[in-house]
Amino acid sequence: MNILVIAELHDGSLRKSTHSAITFARQVGAPFSILVIGSGTQNAATDAAAFGAQKILVADDASLKDPLAERYAPVVAQVAKAGGFDVVAVTASSYGKDLAPRVAAKLGAGYATDISGVKNEGGKLTFKRPTYAGNAFGYAEVQTPVKLVSVRQSEFAAAEPSGGASPVEKVAIPAADPAASRVEFISLEAAKSERPDLGEARVIVSGGRALKERFAEVLDPLANLLGAAVGASRAACDAGYAPPELQVGQTGRVVAPQLYFAIGISGAIQHLAGMKSSKNIVAINKDPEAPIFQVADYGLVQDLFTAVPELITELKKG
Repeated sequence: MNILVIAELHDGSLRKSTHSAITFARQVGAPFSILVIGSGTQNAATDAAAFGAQKILVADDASLKDPLAERYAPVVAQVAKAGGFDVVAVTASSYGKDLAPRVAAKLGAGYATDISGVKNEGGKLTFKRPTYAGNAFGYAEVQTPVKLVSVRQSEFAAAEPSGGASPVEKVAIPAADPAASRVEFISLEAAKSERPDLGEARVIVSGGRALKERFAEVLDPLANLLGAAVGASRAACDAGYAPPELQVGQTGRVVAPQLYFAIGISGAIQHLAGMKSSKNIVAINKDPEAPIFQVADYGLVQDLFTAVPELITELKKG
């Protein structure tokens, strides 16, 4: 069995989300290679070479400068066919979810999405997938010769470099797919912040609708003090108290930091689906019956407008 891990890049560097797909490949226990696609990918290829892959395959071309799935999919499909790869793995990020279905269609491959676990029994892979907002799990086998999987970053810990340096090999760039000619890249609008990305943060401070217009006023000082990312419930985003890119939950970002603060969040099932894999959960809510306390490791029943400033004061003392 041979696995092809598709790297995700940002500004020419390897994104940490790729590390989860590498962890998946290591858990399968099969040889794997990493495919780096883009323009000006030297730094990313160098970073990828430290994870023990058989090869780092590089598709570097000016035509791949813009992250268009319609342009990238033919590259991935050609490399997968030429290299005889049995499994193609991406992280279940917006990038991976955009790219993988197109690659699956080109390869005639079955596609297991958002997997949270894998078993390899004599070369037969079984994929664990969450259903019903993570309240149940299903197990799937993909019967096609080539298999596509998207890996939940919250369930596969980020791989650490294994030392050494994998050989780097350039791959041929296929002709543009007809689909790419019908799509034009306009621009990428990304929220810029000095805080870590939600999907990669070790600490997240999330707030709910109870914060109202004081959302940033209350949460930002705590997040700044902890070097944390800021998240929000869907209710807070829908009410306009927080921007939509901060939403954590079933229809937002799925996260699993080392420490997750749920402040003024009741704990609706949709929100729990996005954060209950966090290693340590701290809940602050004045309602002792709030569902969030059922998954919290530490809970404080108190008015958040009193509790959070007091917490900040005590942390500064330490």
